[in-house]
Amino acid sequence: MDSDGVKGSMGIRENIADIRRRIDEYAREAGRDPGEVRLIAVSKTRTPQEINEAIAAGVTDIGENKVQEILDKYEAVRPVNWHMIGHLQRNKVKYIIDKVKLIHSVDSFRLAEEIDARAAQYGIETDILIQINAAREESKFGVATREADALVREILDACRHVRVRGFMSIAPFADDPQDVRPLFAQVKSLFDAFRRVSHERLDVQYLSMGMSHDFGAAILEGANVVRVGTAIFGERQYT
Repeated sequence: MDSDGVKGSMGIRENIADIRRRIDEYAREAGRDPGEVRLIAVSKTRTPQEINEAIAAGVTDIGENKVQEILDKYEAVRPVNWHMIGHLQRNKVKYIIDKVKLIHSVDSFRLAEEIDARAAQYGIETDILIQINAAREESKFGVATREADALVREILDACRHVRVRGFMSIAPFADDPQDVRPLFAQVKSLFDAFRRVSHERLDVQYLSMGMSHDFGAAILEGANVVRVGTAIFGERQYT
């Protein structure tokens, strides 16, 4: 397969259809059911109108990197599953605790503790993913693979309103996405190990890996959640 690119001349609906076709191809190449791969459309800097167009095209899950963008768009967007995929500051948790389906970016016990406290106030249980920095890049958040076990167990011991649902990772950018497959495989091994652990607040189902340029490589290594923005909406417009 060719490396994943962006078809800028196509519209949002056409781009989504193309992404889904490619997801199906990669899943079949990996011997997997294409239906098990969830597409999250990443709407960073995009308007509610663009997001609604994606929802009309069949997208059921929207990912945002910033709390403020969720708040700014929440009421103007059709009903959808919201995902917090960017770095989350503890003092911002209270604003989205009742709005998001899944927080992908938990990388410390203190953050999990804050999520737990806010979820308790609402009488809910919040689903989280542990963010893994497999390449140990200083510019990225996340815990090292070897630190994940201790963090998960600390969260399970102390947090009564948090449920650990799996792992998320962002690979370094590579001209050839095949080069980062070993990093994706490393996180998949962690995912598989925790799927065998039994705990009432541990239900490992989601492996969130892969973005516009490398989601194919991630699917080949076992990702069942991919986060795609640019390949759906086009290049971001920053103001």
